[in-house]
Amino acid sequence: MNNNITERLKNGIITENPTFVQILGMCPTLAVTTSAVNGLGMGLSTTVILIMSNLMISALRNVIPNRVRIPAYIVIVASFVTIVDFLLQAFLPELSESLGGYIKLIVVNCIILGRAESYASKNPVVPSIFDGVGMGLGFTIGLTSIGLVRELLGAGSIFGFALPHYQPIGIFVLSPGAFLVLAFLIAALNARKLKKRKSTETNDTVCRMEDCLHCCNTACGGKFFDFDGEDAEETAATQQKEVEQHE
Repeated sequence: MNNNITERLKNGIITENPTFVQILGMCPTLAVTTSAVNGLGMGLSTTVILIMSNLMISALRNVIPNRVRIPAYIVIVASFVTIVDFLLQAFLPELSESLGGYIKLIVVNCIILGRAESYASKNPVVPSIFDGVGMGLGFTIGLTSIGLVRELLGAGSIFGFALPHYQPIGIFVLSPGAFLVLAFLIAALNARKLKKRKSTETNDTVCRMEDCLHCCNTACGGKFFDFDGEDAEETAATQQKEVEQHE
């Protein structure tokens, strides 16, 4: 169970991050991330709705008829969106005003409906809850990161605190700035993944010819190991000589 929970959290935050990997929920991602506070508020609101909707849909997965599952999911999600919207209006009116109608649009957010259809409707309650936590935190991290960069570059502040002696670049708080920041962040993450993958492939191509059975060389594919019952060491030695002659 612990491994499954850890897997769901890692999947949502890193492996299948909805913002930087799956590129889902782009409407609020590009529209409300003019500041880090807006991104954080939108992300946490979506996280709460994800958790509660996953919980409810998973608990009712054997009750909801298959033919009306999508309308049922929308009704469940809309109920929790309404509750969160009212709570924001009551306790965080400034944030509610900043986010505007995008809170209500969570009802049709493809992240919410996607997790309901692909995971919560097919799995028990506890894993579904942590799937919602992982995806919600991944979405929150994505929105907050974009909002932080846009606020820093476009307004010269961080979480509302102005930086002295800094001339902001206004384009980053406009619509083009959202696309630019998102593109650069995705490119940076992809470059890091590619570098890590190349490093792993390089390590795997180091051949241990003296011990083919336990070799980690994925490029070799076991060609040094004799599957016909002959002496593996002789096969490895012969192959080594051939390599040296070729060099």
